[in-house]
Amino acid sequence: MKLFLKTFGFAFFLALFVSCGNADDDVNLNLNFGDGLGKGVPVDDCLGLEEGELVLSIQEEFTTLPGKVSIFFRVSDTNGNPVPGLNADQFTIYEQGRNDDCFNTISTSESFARISPNAQIFSNNTLLVLDLSNSVLDSSLEELKIASTSFINNVMPATAQESFQMAIYWFDGEDKLHLLNELTPSRQDLITAIDGITDDISADPSTDLYGAVIKSTDIASNLIRETTTGGKIGAASVVIFTDGTDQASRFTKDAALKKVTDADSNISFFSIGLGSEIDTEVLTEIGKTASVFATNKEELEETFNDISEKISERANSFYLFEYCSPKRDGSGVNNLAIQVNTGSREGAVQTKFDAKGFEGGCQ
Repeated sequence: MKLFLKTFGFAFFLALFVSCGNADDDVNLNLNFGDGLGKGVPVDDCLGLEEGELVLSIQEEFTTLPGKVSIFFRVSDTNGNPVPGLNADQFTIYEQGRNDDCFNTISTSESFARISPNAQIFSNNTLLVLDLSNSVLDSSLEELKIASTSFINNVMPATAQESFQMAIYWFDGEDKLHLLNELTPSRQDLITAIDGITDDISADPSTDLYGAVIKSTDIASNLIRETTTGGKIGAASVVIFTDGTDQASRFTKDAALKKVTDADSNISFFSIGLGSEIDTEVLTEIGKTASVFATNKEELEETFNDISEKISERANSFYLFEYCSPKRDGSGVNNLAIQVNTGSREGAVQTKFDAKGFEGGCQ
């Protein structure tokens, strides 16, 4: 079982949450999007909690004086599907000090337990990459614009948040990934950019699909590096739409798929295919997180909505849970367990924290 507070982590996260401090180190964290408890362990048998249907995967954990304990974690079901929309009242906190035979329940009201905005440490960027080759512009541009607008409305918060941003790119046959709108938290800016697409936007009717995959992955990788600085943990989603196969042959299929396979684990890949000319096997490999296919342009909005729902659920299944511990300096390393109960499903995870320096006054 790992210690709740690592030496270098304390210095970094204390600087993050103390108003006058500056982070000296960058977070280098691989988010756990799959199975497993992350930095947590199964709860002690003394609690008598049965194995539940939910998995709490601890991504990071830290303390802030005078006595706040913060846990950044993801909630999913046992199949790895994200569970968004939980609130502090659905969690129970258990602590076990060095003089306790088992865990004691901590009052969520007395401990000021809360779900805090994970934007404090978590940034999520989405790259929407659109095929604007000749076949799309000639036959399904208006449907694509409607579907893209719906996608933006579903993924982006109504009120702009710097922690949720999106950029829009497009590709045709050129050896270039064209920028339609730079990374922004503004939903309206993105919609305006989509509205501005015209059927004469492209000068090359071919399709450089593999080049678009490679280039967008490189952009997402750079975003991960940039957003895991200054106290942030970064995640990115690449969403690629196409109505056909790669025709430009500028890059190989193997090179594109290798780029996806070898990408940072904090990057999610989604693909949307339209029509009968797509290669569903290749698009499924490109969209290794999820892929959807529309048989005709009338189904396009529905498929975009399917992907937007998956992206939103993944982003909103990460929680920053904070509470004020009654443990005090001298109590040493303490066990901590968090249980979530939605009424129909439950799960729990255990970890540790050090109460060194803890005293009253935490809120």
